[in-house]
Amino acid sequence: MDKLNLFIGNKNYSSWSLRPWLAMTIAGIDFDETLILLDTPETKKQIAEHSRAGRVPILRHRNVTVWETLAILEYLAETFPEKNLWPKAKTARAVARAVSNEMHAGFSSLRNACPMNLRRPPKAIALSDGIRADIARIEEIWRDCRQAYGKDGQFLFGNFCIADAMFAPVVTRFDTYAIAVAADTRAYMDTLLATPAFQKWKSAALKETWILPHDEVD
Repeated sequence: MDKLNLFIGNKNYSSWSLRPWLAMTIAGIDFDETLILLDTPETKKQIAEHSRAGRVPILRHRNVTVWETLAILEYLAETFPEKNLWPKAKTARAVARAVSNEMHAGFSSLRNACPMNLRRPPKAIALSDGIRADIARIEEIWRDCRQAYGKDGQFLFGNFCIADAMFAPVVTRFDTYAIAVAADTRAYMDTLLATPAFQKWKSAALKETWILPHDEVD
């Protein structure tokens, strides 16, 4: 099978790029990565060479181009069914898709106030009611998934799956902004943050020198 190529943005900031990169790395899917620096005079032109949507991540595989994070993850799940990127059981798989889509479409208060920034020293910020509501709902999702489907492992549905990839940037946000969470939430966060794949991504992110001012809340 021809190798895949994943086009990503800056590892320090690009939460959407982290999701498929993490899933592919943990699943052991062989791929090349191409970094496109965000917010430079050349960014738009460089992205347009691969997708007219104007955003990363982008996945290229043979003659197929997929340019949206959740669509990339679905493509990977279909192309590599043996990797079990969705839970095997039908009910668990349905719930995993539901919470992944909820993450994809929601939690704008948290996202806007707390952009992913792996270089930022952990420090709390003032939390609006909207952010607190997002945090409460995310903790509820994680707790429900772990209790109902996670007993065979340490991730949301036991083994790592797309749902974990989708929530990975939220884990970093909770950590970066020193958000107070319940013990079971912290345990799940520590599990994901300790994976060799995430540690590899973060190590590369910390070596980056580029600054995106709009993602530096301080």
